[in-house]
Amino acid sequence: MKIEKFEDILSWQKSRELTITVYNIFRGTKDFGFKNQIERASVSIMNNVAEGFERKSNKEFKYFLFVAKGSCAEVRSMLYLAKDLHKIDESEFIKLYNLSLEISKLLSGLIKKL
Repeated sequence: MKIEKFEDILSWQKSRELTITVYNIFRGTKDFGFKNQIERASVSIMNNVAEGFERKSNKEFKYFLFVAKGSCAEVRSMLYLAKDLHKIDESEFIKLYNLSLEISKLLSGLIKKL
């Protein structure tokens, strides 16, 4: 399948899903510093995929995909903290963790293809 726009990229689609889920789960959180950090990290994944794709250069695209992978790791790190601080339960942690891990693997596969 030829990717014609960033919306066709599976890692962007999955990171959009992750971002929406993060926003919904932490909607009522009063810890605004924490909430802001995890929301920004999740948004960063999808936005870096989009921005990199639009650069129309494989070298630049790869750079932005690596940045997206870093943001994905940041989300996973924040998820551990959320679980440890009882901001999310185990099932929410597992769901978000697995989705972020899937995104990271998709990003790695895309980097290798470039």
